[in-house]
This record gives sequence, C-alpha cells and structure tokens, in this order.
Amino acid sequence: MKPIIGVLGVIDDERAFTINYPFIQAIELSGGVPILLPYTENEQVLSKYIQICDGFFFTGGKDIEPSRYGEEQSENCGIVQKYRDALEFALFERIFATQKAILGVCRGCQVLNVALGGTLYQDIPSQCKTTITHRQTQEKHLPSHSVSVAVGTPLCALINGETRMQANSFHHQAIKTLGKGLKSMAYADDGIIEGIYHTEHRYLRGYQWHPERLYDSDKNNRLLFDDFIKACSL
Repeated sequence: MKPIIGVLGVIDDERAFTINYPFIQAIELSGGVPILLPYTENEQVLSKYIQICDGFFFTGGKDIEPSRYGEEQSENCGIVQKYRDALEFALFERIFATQKAILGVCRGCQVLNVALGGTLYQDIPSQCKTTITHRQTQEKHLPSHSVSVAVGTPLCALINGETRMQANSFHHQAIKTLGKGLKSMAYADDGIIEGIYHTEHRYLRGYQWHPERLYDSDKNNRLLFDDFIKACSL
C-alpha cells in the first residue's frame, strides 16, 4: 500500500493554503500519496493529521519568525508568516514523538533545525562571507552549485559513496547553529550547511536546496524522495 504523506505548504495572513506542484509530483513519482494539511488550531484535527499520515513533508517558503530562535527580526529578514509557523511547529512536536518519517526542504530544513533548538542566519549576504549566489537567477530546474557530502552520513550512503552532488539554490537564510540531535551531512563550498539528519530519530532529513525541481534531471536528487517514501512505508 502506498504511504500517505502529509504536505505542509504556504499559509498566508488570510490563512489560505497554497503548494507548488513540483512538491506534489515528486512525492507521487516516488510512490507516495500526498495530502495537503491546511491551517487549523483544532487539537482533534491535529491529532487526526498525525494518525492518518505515514510521513510528513515540510516544504519551502517564506522566513521563520526570528523570535522562535531567540532573536529580534533584523532589517534584512524577509517576510514571515505567523500562521504557517504556528501550524508547522505545533505539528513538528507531535510528529517527532511518533518517530514517523520527516523530510524538510529549503524553509522546511530550517523549520526542523529551529524546532530542535537551532538558530539561523537571518540573511546570508549581510552575515556571511561568500562568493556563492544562494538565490540563483537561473531557472529553477537548473543546478547552480554543487555541495560536498560528508563521508559516513546517511546521504553519502544513499548516493553510493559519492561526495559531491548537484543543488539549486533559492534561499537567503541558512542554518547557523544546529538543533539538538542534528548533524550536518552536506555543505556548500562557502561552509553553509546544505543537508542535515537526526542521529536518534528513525528518519529525519533536511536539505537546503529544492530537489523536487531536479527530480527529472538528476538521479541523486531523485533518490532523496525515493528514500523518504521508502522510510514512510516501513
């Protein structure tokens, strides 16, 4: 039976829910059944989300409210969406306790980190020295830089021991300090963390780029979703 994947998308100030189709397509092509999880404050509904879904996918989007990692919002922080933060952080706490599989990309990777006590750079250009353009101007389905994959990590094992892979890039924030239990498994050449995993959770992975946009063109990026869906099936 195909696993059901709860997908978290953009929730704006009107509490309207939207999701980019490539997120959905990648889940479907790898064998999952995506269902969208709209905003709610109802505890019974939240519990039902957890019960129904075999895995959870935290997708990309706007910035996380800096107060969630103990900082005041800087002038270079982007738009934040309080309702999305409220739902995702409330759900994460419940999901994490169940040991159900969790995947986060771009903003989603940052959500996993902050939810576990980590912090973020609010704006890479103003806080980090780098020659890499982390907000690429190329089309979204094109890679813009490569990342180094740490030996001995789940990502390295997944891509058969390779230590470099292609990534695209659409973010101006990034992980600064890692949350509890997290380790990095991929880096950009400027040292920005591009991939994380949890050392004790059954399956928690985060990628700073958008592998769903590279699904058709790169086997290693496709493997990220195949691996996630496999974990959701167990």
